[in-house]
Amino acid sequence: MCSRYCLETPSIELQQLLSSWLRPDDSAWLKHYAPRDLIRPHEPVLAVRCEHGEVRVSHMLWGLLPGWVKDPLRAPRPINARAETIGEKASFRGPWRHHRCLLPSTGFFEKGHLIHRKDRRPFWLAGVWDRWIGPDGSEVETCCVITTRPNSLVEPLHDRMPVIIPNGLESVWLEPGDGAHCRALEPMLTPSPPDTWECRAIKPTAPNNNHQQLSLLD
Repeated sequence: MCSRYCLETPSIELQQLLSSWLRPDDSAWLKHYAPRDLIRPHEPVLAVRCEHGEVRVSHMLWGLLPGWVKDPLRAPRPINARAETIGEKASFRGPWRHHRCLLPSTGFFEKGHLIHRKDRRPFWLAGVWDRWIGPDGSEVETCCVITTRPNSLVEPLHDRMPVIIPNGLESVWLEPGDGAHCRALEPMLTPSPPDTWECRAIKPTAPNNNHQQLSLLD
């Protein structure tokens, strides 16, 4: 399961990470970007997605609302999708084929621990997204994180971990495709090798502006 993660990359480094996809009209949200040490379900998250052959960077709400839902207030809003069944579940079948996305992250949390790369570099959480359009034409874009079985580092903490997309395969992941293309992506849905990751214990500190703060235990 992945129910908390962080994106603590400074603004300049984030722009470098996203530089090949940024457009002039993205400058507005970049001005208001701030690193976040705790991202929780149903909050806005930064996502990279491809639509109509064009890759865009945008904000979405974390918690998938399928486009076919009639009552968004009563519908479940899953934050995770299991890799093993993502092509079978009604909520995920369409997004899995046509609406995959990347969520930049610098770490994810499991049971009082922060898991991050040993080199502290950002990485890509694999996700799917969808767009709900209301009767009045209003639009809501939402997403969820794909999870898989854990590697040996995460296994003592939880029986699931997020799918991590390796650097260099971003375009392959984002490209929409048919069933054959989706099957070709299945090797990416396996656990990330543990040797490049580090797990550190954390403790909550005093709340600040209604947000729980976290500090590392050395």
